Amino acid sequence: MGSAVERTDDLVREYLIYRGFTSTLKHLDAEIKADKEKGFRVDKIIDQLHQFIQNYDLNALKAYWGYLDRRLFCRLEDVYRPTVNKLRTSLFRFYLVHTVQSKNLEKTQEFFQKQAVELQGQAEWRDWFVLPFIPAPEQNPTFSTYFSRQWADTFLVSLHNFLSVLFQCMPKPALLSFDAEVQRTNSIQEDNEQLRQVLFALQGDFPPKKDEEMVHHKLPPYVQHMDRLGDTELDLVSSQRNVNLTTPSRNFFSTFLPQGRRAPGKTPQGAGCSPTQASVGRKETTASQPMKMKEPPPVKDTKMAAVSAVTAEPVAGHSRQKRQQDHEKERKELFSKPQSTDKKGESSETEPHSEGQSDQTDSSTNQARVGGEGSGTGAEQPFIKLSQEEYGEHHSSIMHCRVDSSGRRVASLDVDGVVKVWSFNPIMQTKATIMSKSPLLSLEWATKPDRLLLLGSGVGTVRLYDTDAKKNLCEMSIDEVHPRILSLAYSPSGTSFVCSAAAHSAPSGSTTEAGSRVSPPVSGQLLLWDTKTVKQQLQFALEPGPVAINCTAFNHNGNLLVTGAADGMIRLFDMQRYESAMSWKAHDGEVYSVEFSYDENTVFSIGEDGKFIQWNIHRSGVKQSEYCLPQDATGPFVLSGYSGYKQVQVPHGRLFAFDSEGQHVLTCSNYGGLIYRLNKGETGLESALSLGGHKAPVVTVDWCSAMDCGTCLTASMDGKIKLSTLLAQKP
Repeated sequence: MGSAVERTDDLVREYLIYRGFTSTLKHLDAEIKADKEKGFRVDKIIDQLHQFIQNYDLNALKAYWGYLDRRLFCRLEDVYRPTVNKLRTSLFRFYLVHTVQSKNLEKTQEFFQKQAVELQGQAEWRDWFVLPFIPAPEQNPTFSTYFSRQWADTFLVSLHNFLSVLFQCMPKPALLSFDAEVQRTNSIQEDNEQLRQVLFALQGDFPPKKDEEMVHHKLPPYVQHMDRLGDTELDLVSSQRNVNLTTPSRNFFSTFLPQGRRAPGKTPQGAGCSPTQASVGRKETTASQPMKMKEPPPVKDTKMAAVSAVTAEPVAGHSRQKRQQDHEKERKELFSKPQSTDKKGESSETEPHSEGQSDQTDSSTNQARVGGEGSGTGAEQPFIKLSQEEYGEHHSSIMHCRVDSSGRRVASLDVDGVVKVWSFNPIMQTKATIMSKSPLLSLEWATKPDRLLLLGSGVGTVRLYDTDAKKNLCEMSIDEVHPRILSLAYSPSGTSFVCSAAAHSAPSGSTTEAGSRVSPPVSGQLLLWDTKTVKQQLQFALEPGPVAINCTAFNHNGNLLVTGAADGMIRLFDMQRYESAMSWKAHDGEVYSVEFSYDENTVFSIGEDGKFIQWNIHRSGVKQSEYCLPQDATGPFVLSGYSGYKQVQVPHGRLFAFDSEGQHVLTCSNYGGLIYRLNKGETGLESALSLGGHKAPVVTVDWCSAMDCGTCLTASMDGKIKLSTLLAQKP
């Protein structure tokens, strides 16, 4: 209750300042300072009583207890009156014991002189009047118990517990329930999210039903009977739907599917973005329909049926009466004849074309190509893209984009040093904006608590920022000789973080537009900082010499740390002994990004040479597999700021990310994210899904695996971030 009162006091102060009630605010502050209840903080009340006893202030002690009695104890039921009397008696005995132990007999006699009239009729005090005349009362059988440390501790604990329970049981005004209501609302939302996931999992276990029943169970009312509407009715529904799309809420799949299993799809774009994108989404179905069998899709694949039902909107060439008579026959035609959607595509040509329609069409073609090559028919695709939303609050190229460990918040950093902290569930909303006078080069979420954010600058400092309170908690000076903080990694234990500091690069830069090296590797340090003491704990030894570490990553328990450096070396550190366990030459040129595999027996890396390599950490330098990626997946990237300047830079953020099961990897491309299936052996990467949606090359990615499936984030040179929600197709 004490914390709730303190928080409410702050809110009231903020309200009074907002309203301009300065005189009321002064009176409030004065009364809070003189508050005898100490804001219902039991520890402060106990400290106040103890202070009166230490100062031998009997009058103040009696007055304070009398106030507590009038304000709190008198409101209790009569059954608790004996307990209050016992506590009062013990308090006065505690005072007497203190006077005797401190050999202040004057205060002992003063107590009995002032309290004699009140205490002489009470049986529990009858033996205590001889206390001032006993030479060693601590050895007397009557008083020895009260002079023990155990009795004093027992009394203080009993008084503390009694006051705590009393404050908890007191009726509280509605204003004090503010924090509790917020926590309860958050808890209910989390429970609802978990129940949605359970419900969705149970739906897959139900016996097969008719396609129509399964679709109607999952689709909104305006879509359920769309295939039976005539052209006039369809236009009316479309216009109503477009009006509803002006609201900030997510598309309708967000209501029925759990956050962890939503993923970007062309279908939800048509249902939740714009009429033009809807027509593009319908054209995409034509690219994927020829791969399907000329019969209804398997009933067990209800998720694919639901998505297909949204994209395959009613065919203008068929009459309403015929659909009503032979609905099943028409459904077969919808899934087998691509020309039916072409007719609907022609009817949508009268709608205004958006600026990005050509890009959307190109990405949809790539998606069909990648999906067809990688996974065959649509029913065998590992993921379905359900929705894709755009975060466009940045005005310059993105450098970093990371989801926190809980999967609730995203932090994104652009080249102008602007950090945006935002959430996407239930709606996309900016929570905080961080402006920095010095350039920022790296960021990382803390693991415990997950609201804290580490920000590495280009002037040798690291800031710890509280995204809830929207303020800097502390700023750490790392190294003046190596001012560029290239990488940050927070330990899963939540007590420390690793910081990579590097010297300034040569004026010519470490990379040219052609991607070739023009200077030797830059000098750097790898440091371990303790977050509790906010001090440097140690400096790691980098062999064969000090070199800039570009990327760092911990394993699940923080016992291992893997790093990728500018000299092309991968180093594996034992975090229990704080020493290098092994190192090997991994790439020709710099190592841009490293991550542990799902089973943590291997390490994946991407380097300047454009190779995506899997390494065995039990055998130093042994490759498990090696794949060549296109140049647009590895950089260098041409990043531009708000003022219009452009600069060729090597990647700063994460270039690849894994799904929750470690079977698929998300990489960058020039039009969006690409998802590959990781195959064992030397069979190569198998294309699984193209997310698309970008007009500029993607420079960093992240895959939120805090929930069952996750949400993909792709950030591009033009400052746009696409949030793609995927639905996993479980075999």
